[in-house]
Amino acid sequence: MNNEERTRQFNKIAVEYSRYYKGKIRNYPNVPINSIQDFSYWYTPGVAEVSRVINKDPDQSFELTGRWNSIGIITDGTRVLGLGNIGPEAAMPVMEGKAMLFNLFGGVNAIPLPIRVSSGDDFIKVALALEPSFGGYNLEDIESPKCFYVLKELQEKLNIPAWHDDQLGTACIILAGLINSLKIVGKKIPDAIVSLIGSGAANIAAANLMIEAGFKAENIIMVDSKGILEPEREDIDKLMISNPWKYDLALKTNGERRKGDIEESMEGADLVVSAARSQPGLIKEEWVRRMNKDPAIFALANPLPEIWPDDAKRAGAKIVATGRSDFPNQINNSLVFPGIFRGVLDARSRGVNFRIMVKAAYEIADYVKNPESDHIVPTMGDWGLYPRVASSVARATVEENLARKNNSKEGFYKIASEIIKTNRENFEKLMELKIVKELPEVEE
Repeated sequence: MNNEERTRQFNKIAVEYSRYYKGKIRNYPNVPINSIQDFSYWYTPGVAEVSRVINKDPDQSFELTGRWNSIGIITDGTRVLGLGNIGPEAAMPVMEGKAMLFNLFGGVNAIPLPIRVSSGDDFIKVALALEPSFGGYNLEDIESPKCFYVLKELQEKLNIPAWHDDQLGTACIILAGLINSLKIVGKKIPDAIVSLIGSGAANIAAANLMIEAGFKAENIIMVDSKGILEPEREDIDKLMISNPWKYDLALKTNGERRKGDIEESMEGADLVVSAARSQPGLIKEEWVRRMNKDPAIFALANPLPEIWPDDAKRAGAKIVATGRSDFPNQINNSLVFPGIFRGVLDARSRGVNFRIMVKAAYEIADYVKNPESDHIVPTMGDWGLYPRVASSVARATVEENLARKNNSKEGFYKIASEIIKTNRENFEKLMELKIVKELPEVEE
């Protein structure tokens, strides 16, 4: 079965399984109910006193309700995976999947919230209105450049963390992969020449996080659909208004002031991170051959990478990563967001920033004790990763004066480990008891 046939089979199975299960998540009561008398304290009249306590101190909502462990996964459906603007209803399967991963790997209660809004400002209004229900927000699948504006405004206005996974989650796992890629080939972060192909949410965030981590801005060359970003490009004045985030990087990256397109950006580069079109052949073998010795290629488009791994390696790439689970080195946000949110929730954090993310990226990279060309990041099966990321993030929020709760890294690790372990055991029990039904057969 070739790459395209395997992809079509995955697509068919996904639809059939979704039709059978009719949703990936559901809610159960979290408290014992043995008789009708129990409602006297779980509901009325006793619940009124809980409300009075919270009214006096709203932060008690994190201690007396499930808010401490609940996040909203909010999307407007304007940029879902590689499908584009397909609307909030069609975004729901992805949000449910995300909620499932949050719960399974981080022990986080995540609620899918596709919303129908007409603008970034309307999106912000909805998120602000729903803030009392949650301990954090995972923003998802919002078109660029709207996503930058929405994230910036919410991070400034909310008293809980706002995280856009297409920006921050992707940037964090990219950085972790780059750290170990450079370690394998014996190159240093400040010396690395990096081509970022695609200048949307993922790579703009990646560029800023890389700069925070010590990559030199002048050594980063960014490419969008109109070519390499540089200050003399014809559309630079328009960018200043339409996309100030891209404009800012056009001014401070590309110290050589290269012009051209993807081919020119890759000349003499050590690293390529492509988050562009799902089109094998977008990155050509001859361009890989003109990179520096032992280059790394991150071809992250889904479902089809910009260059197939075998083609990149034949052209001389030492390390190849994709966004797919059926190739080595999957650069997957799922290695990031469960631990990030476990950490910010355990610390009752008011926010998250790039400094915290750099620490998370190093925690992920360091989890791989002896990185090799086909093993630069952990896999989703590395259960021990998530409490480590959580404790690193939680402690970092304390050091950034964002946390409502103080603890040591070791203390936070114990909390996260117990929550994730208990949640996983509960899920395994549901499967054992057949409450979660076994997979149905799907015809080939």
